[in-house]
Amino acid sequence: MLTGRRYRLDFTPEQGEFAERIGGVCRSVWNTALEQRRIHRRRGGWIGYHDQARQVAEAKDDFPWLAEVPGHCLQQVLIDLDQACARHGTWKVRWKSKVGNPPSFRFPEGGKITVERLNRRWARVKLPKLGWVRFRITRPLGGKAKNATVSRDGEHWYISFLVEDGVTPPERHADPGSAVGIDRGVVKVVTRSDGRFHHQVFARDREVEHARKLQRDFARTTRGSARRRKAAARVAGMVRRVRRRREDFAAKTAHTLATGFEMVVFEALKTKNMTAGVEPRPDPERPGVFLPNGAAAKAGLNRSILDKGWYRIELATRSRARYTGTHVITVSPAYTSQTCNVCKVVDRKSRESQAVFRCTSCRHTEHADVNAARNVLTAGRAEFAQPGPGVRAGAREPRHRVGRKANRLATAAQTTATAASGLAGIPRL
Repeated sequence: MLTGRRYRLDFTPEQGEFAERIGGVCRSVWNTALEQRRIHRRRGGWIGYHDQARQVAEAKDDFPWLAEVPGHCLQQVLIDLDQACARHGTWKVRWKSKVGNPPSFRFPEGGKITVERLNRRWARVKLPKLGWVRFRITRPLGGKAKNATVSRDGEHWYISFLVEDGVTPPERHADPGSAVGIDRGVVKVVTRSDGRFHHQVFARDREVEHARKLQRDFARTTRGSARRRKAAARVAGMVRRVRRRREDFAAKTAHTLATGFEMVVFEALKTKNMTAGVEPRPDPERPGVFLPNGAAAKAGLNRSILDKGWYRIELATRSRARYTGTHVITVSPAYTSQTCNVCKVVDRKSRESQAVFRCTSCRHTEHADVNAARNVLTAGRAEFAQPGPGVRAGAREPRHRVGRKANRLATAAQTTATAASGLAGIPRL
């Protein structure tokens, strides 16, 4: 089974400068190749990965800085661009900027990557043209590395290995027949159908105020100044700490759900659509004046939703479920918060407040999020019949709503394999 391992690198000053140059060249190749694709589209033509890879190989004679970096990193950039254009369309793929996109590049050939352990805390990896690089081995690699991605996060560099750990999915979950419904909210991050809550505050009030001060300090700086770079680094450091807390919470919650239940049911929430901004409405009687539309309140709700990391929790649960035999499915969220899980009567008046649900028909009363989670579980049981004893977990898949992300990842993996198989006919970079 493929899994990921991430470690912090210990570059020498020379290696750090070279890694920055590799990241810059990869960013330049991405932007140039994207512009080339758009020019061809404007003219009614089309250009693909193989033609662009051949042109990059030929351009090395005229641009020595292209020949300086590992060629397979450039090929991987073109493969990633080809997948992004196939998935989203050429006009929706974004440019990569030096400020908004930290340097990152991938070594796709695991056979050219050698990992050696030095002692209990340190190991080293041999990367093409970078040589031996030390990294802090906080956990065993656990298998053979298929590829390696080097990226910078803040002032530190990290390496991520895609590892084949040799683990096979279990035949059945350790607790057959167990199931749980999940309701995600802004007051409580995760509410389970059995009445338990998983919640954590990722940024305390003092940290929020401090972040606002840092942002004000950043806004007062001059573009291109050293003071602006330092202010941006302080803001990024604060955001990074909150992001890591959110990732840690998602991993721990996913472990609890996957190890405890054979079936985990989420609502099919489209977070991107839910957090879209509100368009201003012009006043027809007063040109240039816009009517109040609750944009400030909607912006606050959007921040609350994004702060909880709803999608990250679902994605982490799917990843962990591969090792436990857990089925992770999604169901429609329609009327789950307005339906009584006892009498099944739908009435918006039953939701008295954020935390109180009192059915107007049978007078059943309980926590509103728990009631919604139980409705999610009921819909999940109807959507996906659990396998009986002796049936391998995962042998039957839901008819639909398995998760568009999983389908896109499978398509991307197939595209990568197809593109990689054609590298033999391309001039080596």
